[in-house]
Amino acid sequence: MCGIAGFFDLQTNRPGEELEALIRSMAGTLSHRGPDDAGSWVDAGLGLALGHRRLSIIDLSPLGRQPMASADGRYLILYNGEIYNFPVLKKELEGLGESFRSTSDTEVLLAAISRWGLEEALKRCIGMFALALWDRQERVLSLARDRVGEKPLYYGWQDRTFLFGSELKALRQWPGFKGVIDRNSLALFLRLHHVPAPYSIFQGIHKLPPGTLLRLPWEEMSPGACPAPCPYWSARAVVEEGQRHHFVGTESQALEELDCLLQDAVKGQMVADVPLGALLSGGIDSSTVVALMQAQSSRPIKTFTIGFHEDAFNEAVHAQVVARHLGTDHTELYVTAADALAVIPRLPELYDEPFADSSQIPTFLVCQLARSQVTVALTGDAGDELFGGYPSYVRTQEIWDLAQLLPAFCRQGAGRFLTWMPVAFWDRLLALLEPGLPPHLRVKPYGEKIYKLAEYLSAGSPEEVYYRLISQWHQPLEVARDAGEYPTIVTDASRAAALPDLVQRLMYYDLGLYLPDDILVKVDRAAMGVSLETRVPLLDHRVVEFAWRLPLSLKIRNKQGKWLLREMLCRYVPRELVERPKMGFAVPIAEWLTGPLRDWAEDLLAEPRLQQDGFFYPEPIRGKWQEHLAGNPRWHQHLWNVLMFQAWLESYR
Repeated sequence: MCGIAGFFDLQTNRPGEELEALIRSMAGTLSHRGPDDAGSWVDAGLGLALGHRRLSIIDLSPLGRQPMASADGRYLILYNGEIYNFPVLKKELEGLGESFRSTSDTEVLLAAISRWGLEEALKRCIGMFALALWDRQERVLSLARDRVGEKPLYYGWQDRTFLFGSELKALRQWPGFKGVIDRNSLALFLRLHHVPAPYSIFQGIHKLPPGTLLRLPWEEMSPGACPAPCPYWSARAVVEEGQRHHFVGTESQALEELDCLLQDAVKGQMVADVPLGALLSGGIDSSTVVALMQAQSSRPIKTFTIGFHEDAFNEAVHAQVVARHLGTDHTELYVTAADALAVIPRLPELYDEPFADSSQIPTFLVCQLARSQVTVALTGDAGDELFGGYPSYVRTQEIWDLAQLLPAFCRQGAGRFLTWMPVAFWDRLLALLEPGLPPHLRVKPYGEKIYKLAEYLSAGSPEEVYYRLISQWHQPLEVARDAGEYPTIVTDASRAAALPDLVQRLMYYDLGLYLPDDILVKVDRAAMGVSLETRVPLLDHRVVEFAWRLPLSLKIRNKQGKWLLREMLCRYVPRELVERPKMGFAVPIAEWLTGPLRDWAEDLLAEPRLQQDGFFYPEPIRGKWQEHLAGNPRWHQHLWNVLMFQAWLESYR
C-alpha cells in the first residue's frame, strides 16, 4: 500500500529544483500511507512531477521503488494497491517474451500495460488500486481507480495547475491552494455523513469514481477543464448482466461455486512478504474470511478484535469463540471509553475530509491493534451489500408495502398525526403496551421510531423511503446555508439500473454509494493512519459478478439476509457460533455527548461560533442539541455530522 501525488504546472517556468521540492512536500504528507520509502520524478520542461510514498508489501528491495519506468522507458507509473493475480499475469507475459528484474507486482502491471494497453491490462487485473500513468511517447497522463473503489484518488485544478493525490492533504500542500468549501457537498455530507464521489468538500476537486479511467493529453490540457472519466468496469452493467444471465444451478451448486471463488480470492490476497492477519468481529463476513484463511494455512492465522466493557457494543466474546474453534492466533484488546475518546481529536487529520460514521473510532482502534503485529490484514467488508445483509432492505420493502395500502393523502395525514404528539408521549404509551407487542415491534426508542415511520409514510416512492432511511438530516438545506444538493446514484434517474425488484435496487444503490464512499473510506483511512494494508476478499470482482447472478432467494430468506454466505460458513464453523442478531461496529456516541464530550460539543455547537463560521443555520442545530441534552429524543447522529464538520473545519483552518 502506498500514497501517490503529482501535478502538471502549466506555468512551466518553475525550475526543476522547485518542482522537486514541491512534489516531495506533497508526497511527504502521505508518509503514513508509505513509511518505508519515497521516490519522485520531474520533467521541468513540461511542469510534470510525480511523487510516491511506499509501504513495502511485495518485494521489499529497492527494485520495487516508484515511480517505476517500464522496460522500454515509455511509461512511468505511480501505484497504490495490490494486483493479486500478478503471478498468473507474470507467467503469461514471460511466455510472450517479457523478462523481469524484480518480484514486485508493479513491474508486472507495467509490463501488462506495455503489452496490452492500460484499459485492457486493468481488465485482466484482479486487485485494488489507484494509479497514475505517464506515457512519455504520447504525452498523456492517465488516472485510474479499482472497480469498486477500495483505494482513493482525488484530482482537480488550482489556477493553472492540475493536481492529484491519494488524500486531500497532499493537494493542499500546493502553494496557493484555495480550498473553497463546496456548500452543496456539505449538504450531502449532512444527509449521508460522508461526501460521495465524484464530489469532494472542496470546489473544483473531485474523487475519481470507481472503475474509471481519466486521460489527460498534455497538448489538450486547459486550466479548469477535465474530460469526463470513462468506465472500464461498470457496477450498473454488472448488475444488469446478472439479471439477464441468472445462475441456474441448484442451491448446492451455488454453494460450491461461492466456496471455490472465495477460497481463490482469499488465497490470492494472502500473498505478502510481510506479516499478515485478519480483523475478526465474529460475524458472518469476517468469520468467513478467517475460516477460509485458516483452511489454507499451515499455521495459525493471526486475528484481531477489540472489545468494549459495555455489553451492547461488545463483539469480542463472539470473535473469541470463532477464533477458538478455528484455532487462530487470536489477540483481543478491551478498550475503555477513554481509549476511544482519545481517537476523536485525530479524526479530522485521519479522514482529511468531513466524515461522520462513528464506527470510524473502533475501526481505527482495531487497525491500530493489528498493526502492532502485522502489516497486512484481511477484512470481511462487503458481505451485506452483495448478499442482502442489511435489515434496511427488508424494512424498506415492508414500509413501502404498508404505505401502498393507503392513498397518498391518507399517508401524509397519518404522518402528520404521528408527529402531532411529542416523542415522549409515544415512549410512555408504547412502554405501557410493550408486554402485548410482538417481539419484532419492541424496538426502542419508540418515539424516535414513530417519528421516522411518519416521515417514511409521506414518501412518494420506495427510493424516497430508502433515501430517508439512510439519511441523517432529511432536510439538509434547512441546516446548510446557501447550499443546493448534488444528485447521487439514488436520486439521479440517469444512473438507475434496470432491476425489477426493490431490494435488488437498494443493494445496487449501496454498491455504488454506501460501500465505496462510507465503508471503504472508513477502513482505508483508519488502516492507513497506522500504516496497515487492508484487503477485502469479498470485493474480488469475480465474487461481485457472481453474487449479482444469484437470485434473491439465495440471499434473503425469512427476512434474514446472507443466506448463501451463512450456509457456506457453516461448512467451517458450527451454525450456533455465528447465528446471532446483527451488531453494528458502534460506540455509545449518544451517551458520550451528554457526558465526557459535552464541553467539546458545546464549544463546537455554540451559536456565536456557528453564526461566525457561516456554514449552518444555528437554530435547528441548537434545537436538537438542547433536546438531546434533555434526553428525548436523542439526536446524536445528526449532531455527530455537524460536530465532525466543525472539528474538521477547525483543523483545516
